[in-house]
Amino acid sequence: MADIVSKILLQEDNVRNISVEKAIELEFDIGNILGSDKNPVNLQKLRNDTDNYIISLARDNTQLLINKIWELPTERYEDAVVVKLPDPTTRLPREKPLPKPKPLTKWKEYAKKKGINKRKKEKLVWDETAKEWKPRWGYKSKDNTSNDWVIEIPENADPNIDYFGKKKEEKKERKAKNEFKRLKNIARSQKFKGVDVMPSEKENKIELTKALAIAKVSTASVGKFTDALPEEKKTAKITKKRKKKIDK
Repeated sequence: MADIVSKILLQEDNVRNISVEKAIELEFDIGNILGSDKNPVNLQKLRNDTDNYIISLARDNTQLLINKIWELPTERYEDAVVVKLPDPTTRLPREKPLPKPKPLTKWKEYAKKKGINKRKKEKLVWDETAKEWKPRWGYKSKDNTSNDWVIEIPENADPNIDYFGKKKEEKKERKAKNEFKRLKNIARSQKFKGVDVMPSEKENKIELTKALAIAKVSTASVGKFTDALPEEKKTAKITKKRKKKIDK
């Protein structure tokens, strides 16, 4: 492939030769597309014509790197000719440290302790009543009873109770409970100075209120778009008062 490229370039006018001679050969790491030039710098050319010298040096080293890449076996992918780079040999430093693993939720800790493995379930399930495939969860799911027009009442139940309203209230309570657990998991994963957000064995009302307040502002919007829980009281935000300077 390199011979074909060199023949094509030689036929063109005003094109520099692709062969570059160096006193010391460059060290290549093709996996990182990296070439290291250990040749001494010509200080006289660098001082007299800095820009042109650096441009010429960069062009020659880039040419050598491209020549080395096209020495690799080539293959055609769609309308392009490509090469497969080998594994890199130079370990490049990271700009930032490795991200810390996220702390496990209470359920994940329990599942890990008990050896419970998560099994992926299919999104669609067969509904024998409707004779069609329906989503397992959410809107129009198999077990979605929000649109039911009749509810079966047990024999010993009170027939004067609004079971439709009771059903809606139970659903709201489940959603609020799940939301509270989610906020508690966020509070446990955050580190705050002077405030204990880790749930204890016997949690009192004050500890839960603190954990909830901290978890609500732990979102990306700092709690701006966090929905309030049912019957949740609004808490005043603690702000520092600015003292005005009085000119004498």
